[in-house]
Amino acid sequence: MGFSDLSPPLQGTIFTFFLCAYIFTLVSNGLIILTISLESILQKPMYFFLRNLSVHELCFTTVTVPKLLQAFISKDLSISFLACAIQMFIFFTIGVSECVFLGFMAFDRYMAICHPLRYTSVMNTKMCYQLSVGSWVIGSFVSLGQTSFVFSLPYCGSNRIAHFFCDIPPLLKLACTNTFINELSVFIACMCGAGVPFLLILCSYVNIMISIRLIHSSEGRHKALSTCSAHLASVILFYGTVIFYGTAMFVHLRLDNPFSSYNDRMLALSYCVIIPTINPMIYSLKNKEMKAAIRKLSHKHFRFQGLNKQKNYNNKCYSGIKSK
Repeated sequence: MGFSDLSPPLQGTIFTFFLCAYIFTLVSNGLIILTISLESILQKPMYFFLRNLSVHELCFTTVTVPKLLQAFISKDLSISFLACAIQMFIFFTIGVSECVFLGFMAFDRYMAICHPLRYTSVMNTKMCYQLSVGSWVIGSFVSLGQTSFVFSLPYCGSNRIAHFFCDIPPLLKLACTNTFINELSVFIACMCGAGVPFLLILCSYVNIMISIRLIHSSEGRHKALSTCSAHLASVILFYGTVIFYGTAMFVHLRLDNPFSSYNDRMLALSYCVIIPTINPMIYSLKNKEMKAAIRKLSHKHFRFQGLNKQKNYNNKCYSGIKSK
């Protein structure tokens, strides 16, 4: 159904917001991925994780927003059964993977601050790739179980999904059977996929704060805190939304609330659009090395463009002299 139940002026506002946010997300996260990949100064575990987080954000928005934008333009609100299942699988794979990945990023900060002498030996390239692949594998297994469970239910009533993508609560509302077991499995999956990484983050930051208190110099404490501030801001944004999402899911499934579908869509805007838009600003504006690397990369690009223009101009001049 998307936002087809809203007034045309409000639909136009939402479409413009989605389009601008999606373009900004593509450009900003793409710039972070490109900068970290090309600049040698950023070849560190922290920036390896940051690049992978940007990949998560790009995928998170791409799996939902383009289909919604297409619905606004063409007024075609249909999606096939298979496409709906694929969208749900990819969406929850990325969501669970990002939860796990934020936990691994907290572990990286824990090793850097609490065990600096062992940091380079533990957080080597092999370990970074193993943690990255592990997050995607965990997300895929959790998502595969949930998607299979939801789409094995009998659907014999309405085929109108009161959302702008294939989410679990509105789909369970359409099932022609008791969905208590599905709701219980969703709760368990959320506790495993989001709760366990959150405990890892919490334990990591408790140890980080204890270690920072033992640092005597104020400059050293400030430097240690600055390396964690961007990640901590992302964790608060992401897990704050996850908590609200879990609450909204419970309200949607267990209570007959006529406004729940509208609230779900408004909440989904935060984790599908707003957080992927904000995160690049947090990591690029709060990080001196990242800002310096982006400036360096832009200077290289403009200098290369200038050299190409000069070369083309010289070639034209040379060809003109030769013809004369």
